[in-house]
Amino acid sequence: MSPRHLDWEGCFNARDLGGLPTTDGRMTRRGAVVRADTLDGLTAAGWATLLEHGVQTVIDLRNDDERGPDAAARPAGVTTLRLPLDGSEDREFWNVWESGPQFGTPLYYGAHLDRFPERSVAVISAIARAEPGGVAFHCVGGRDRAGQIAMLLLALVDVAPQDIAADYELSIDRLRARYAARGEEDQGPLLEAFLADRGTSAGEEIVATLSGVDVEARLRDAGLCDGDIAALRRRLVGS
Repeated sequence: MSPRHLDWEGCFNARDLGGLPTTDGRMTRRGAVVRADTLDGLTAAGWATLLEHGVQTVIDLRNDDERGPDAAARPAGVTTLRLPLDGSEDREFWNVWESGPQFGTPLYYGAHLDRFPERSVAVISAIARAEPGGVAFHCVGGRDRAGQIAMLLLALVDVAPQDIAADYELSIDRLRARYAARGEEDQGPLLEAFLADRGTSAGEEIVATLSGVDVEARLRDAGLCDGDIAALRRRLVGS
């Protein structure tokens, strides 16, 4: 188990993005940003543990039709922002990417960033501008949409692509328990086989995506401002 894994009752794939090395020799800060699977299932004890971890802002990346009621009351002190990442109304894009297992892999990250850069910018700006305290962002499983945002955030603070890829791959093991708890088939082996048939892996695709794009320039072109970049770096790595 990764030491960054967070044991929040009712959540299976939450981990702190602190403790990762940057290319200039620093480390990302623990307690600043958390990636997770859906927080709807948190028990009262799970929400209490989230608060103990310092989280004050939750960013929900899911589409409207994916949301359900909370299993336990969401604490009044937690601010929730709903910023769907997909852009699912664009059927020209999604008729291609939803047509097979590729949607459950980083294969679509580069294409999504090309098509909808403003959606990633909205999430990253929200993290940068959040009130003091920790920020947790989540999708459904905490692997793909959360993985894309984690990839961009960590690239902006100069975490190496190989370390970003390793963080993504931690979700493969963590999601087994989620599938089992929900009585669903583990999709991990299917996705790994799909990628292997194409001569790649999830980690290799993360590295390839980051090698092929200047993340900061792409996000700046889509509206990410100097102040947000500076605030994000202060939040994640300090001054």
